[in-house]
Amino acid sequence: MSGSHVAPEPMPGADPSLYNDDLAPTPLAGRTWRWTSIAALWVGMVVCVPTYMLAAGMVQQGMSWSEAVMTVLLGNVIVLIPMALVGHAGTKHGIPFPVLLRASFGTVGANIPSLLRGLVACGWFGIQTWIGGAAIYTLINAVTGGALAGAREAIPLPGDQQLVLELVLPFLDINGWELASFLAFWALHVFFIAKGTESIRWLETYAAPFLIVMGLALLAWAWFKAGGLGEMLKTPSQFAEGGPKAGQFWSVFFPSLTAMVGFWATLSLNIPDFTRYCRTQRDQLLGQAVGLPPTMALFAFIGVAVTSATVVIYGEAIWDPVALLGRMGGAAVGVALFALAIATLTTNLAANVVAPANGFSNLSPRRISFKMGGYITAGLGIAMFPWKLLASTEGYIFTWLIGYSALLGPIAGILIADYFLVRGTQMNVPELFQERGRYRYAGGVNPRAIVALVLGVAPNVPGFLIAGGFLEPTAVPEIFGTIYVYAWFVGFLVSGGVYFALTGRKSAAEA
Repeated sequence: MSGSHVAPEPMPGADPSLYNDDLAPTPLAGRTWRWTSIAALWVGMVVCVPTYMLAAGMVQQGMSWSEAVMTVLLGNVIVLIPMALVGHAGTKHGIPFPVLLRASFGTVGANIPSLLRGLVACGWFGIQTWIGGAAIYTLINAVTGGALAGAREAIPLPGDQQLVLELVLPFLDINGWELASFLAFWALHVFFIAKGTESIRWLETYAAPFLIVMGLALLAWAWFKAGGLGEMLKTPSQFAEGGPKAGQFWSVFFPSLTAMVGFWATLSLNIPDFTRYCRTQRDQLLGQAVGLPPTMALFAFIGVAVTSATVVIYGEAIWDPVALLGRMGGAAVGVALFALAIATLTTNLAANVVAPANGFSNLSPRRISFKMGGYITAGLGIAMFPWKLLASTEGYIFTWLIGYSALLGPIAGILIADYFLVRGTQMNVPELFQERGRYRYAGGVNPRAIVALVLGVAPNVPGFLIAGGFLEPTAVPEIFGTIYVYAWFVGFLVSGGVYFALTGRKSAAEA
């Protein structure tokens, strides 16, 4: 995805193994984004189904609407800090995320964190694609009056009764129609990747407001069905005195806060892919401040309000909007699900293709273009079985979101420590593209960065293994479970501190 049609300036001395037009610094003439541009980009990425599901999932875990919205808002204010700091490098030097990594990890070592970030994006790509495919599946069922019921088999029982079994595919745990819907939506992504993201630029412009309108319509429906805003939001916190989870608030709040930070830990790393097109630091900072926390809080409110209303309307919290729309029925369902699928498509292409495509391109700039990187992303998005990640709120929040934040927090710590504390924001950009420049290190890998990364990830490994069901909680000391609750923060502080301690401050000439 390109923010400008201005061609990159020739870079004498750049090695072909480190340089192509997609990775080249954005020329000054191409840095045209105002704060409104970066804010609009954030609105387009924030207003999506996973945002709704994260906030609504907190209600299902026992929070009241106000507790869930405040958790989301606080998490986004926190993640805005590394977002703005890492974004500074993109605006000042015009370089994308994989190139920025070369300063701290080395020209070869940069591939390690770049691929870690890219693989997480592949997972998000798969999740968003699964959601869009589920919308198509539900839409066809709604329009055809349940024609996809052929995926079920009725077994006669004595007394004129039947046992209905859903036919699922072995190992995949989904039926054939669900798989076909998922692959159809996936193929639509591949089509636009082939055409280039410029071909859907106009569609992206309308995606965010389209989904906001759908969200507000859903809110209005819930308002009417639940008998007013008071009824919608009267569901109390389960952590209050006398509630079923009394005294357990903090045990849910802190993992949820870490998950909220982890939700955007991905973009807090590759935000230079976008801020490299900003005119000034004020534009990138103001745009992110306006576009991220307020929009997240608004859409979180819609998610938790509607989910709270489903407790009143249906007697249970329905946190998946696709499932809720299917339950609602009516002609409007088709329009709403179509809007959801289109908005998911544009959000996915903007948020979850850019980073991995650039990351894979950085592996071999001569052989892997941005477009080829997009194809690789699409393939890995299938291989990750995204429907299994979304099987429950516990798996979504506690395993997926916190799990990858344990990887990305340390990378953010190293990036910020290197860029601000070690180099004082100074870098020799041409040498970032030279095999024998100052950022090559021995063998192309900076061992200090690797040591800092490993030490930042290590404390969270036991907790992740427990959360993922690979270890029993009693297999390791209890302290590791507590550390995992703060995975992103622990990794960020440990890796950033270790890296600075091992490297020290460089002079402007050395940076």
